[in-house]
Amino acid sequence: MITVTSAKELAKQVAAAKAAGKKVAFVPTMGALHEGHLSLIKLAQQKADFVVASIFVNPLQFGKNEDFDRYPRTLEADAQKLSSQNTDLLFAPSVDEIYPALTEGEEAKPTKQAGPIGAVLEGAARPGHFDGMLTVVARLFELVQPNIAIFGAKDAQQLFLIRRMAVADFPGLEIVEAPTVRELGGLAMSSRNAYLSESEHDVAEKIFRALRLARDAASSVNAALQTAQEQLLALAENGTRSSSSPEAKLDYVSLVDAETFEPLDEDFHGRALLLVAVVIGKTRLIDNIEIIF
Repeated sequence: MITVTSAKELAKQVAAAKAAGKKVAFVPTMGALHEGHLSLIKLAQQKADFVVASIFVNPLQFGKNEDFDRYPRTLEADAQKLSSQNTDLLFAPSVDEIYPALTEGEEAKPTKQAGPIGAVLEGAARPGHFDGMLTVVARLFELVQPNIAIFGAKDAQQLFLIRRMAVADFPGLEIVEAPTVRELGGLAMSSRNAYLSESEHDVAEKIFRALRLARDAASSVNAALQTAQEQLLALAENGTRSSSSPEAKLDYVSLVDAETFEPLDEDFHGRALLLVAVVIGKTRLIDNIEIIF
């Protein structure tokens, strides 16, 4: 595996791959890699001939009170994992390399706007998050110039916004959705799972169980929402009432049209996503499940 830190060397390596007739797939990450990330690499290898992974903790998508400073940074271990999967190239840039304005003493600011969809659900809880996310993804697309980019289904709102941006700004770039990878207990794999204590982890495993119960009860939009809310609120109430159970707070539960990300009417028919965010202890976790009405 080749490791590069500069945009110039990245461009050189990608150009050589394309000159050799290879299709380039790109997997952007923030590091702290787990099996979910590695599944993206495996899918990329099925779709293309030359796989580029990036590791960059993007400051623009973290709010002032979020976990940018404590977000796990394990570059050496991550590089070993990527190499073990026969990844072709790792791009591990500095902040200055991604945002050159910083080298001139200017403040890096988002250049992409997520719009109304970026202001609800995760966007409401994390103002500015999606503007920062789209800004760095666009910057990485410009630098890597991939034919294909792979993103996980767990971050459904992020994936929707990236697809929309790619259609508008990167015609010809194929965005591929990879299925969510889960632990044995059903918890969606996330770098933030490392923050959970053992008791918090036990509570977190109940999130996906609630989503599955809601899917099973989805005789209607209201029935699915009501079941999800009841299950998740019960999870939160148990944490409030019992000193032995970690504190859990339901942030939101929502059903949206998978194609538009708009809330559903009761007479909706088609593919929907049931989305949830729960804060367990100090760790914010998101998940979703597809429901066909």
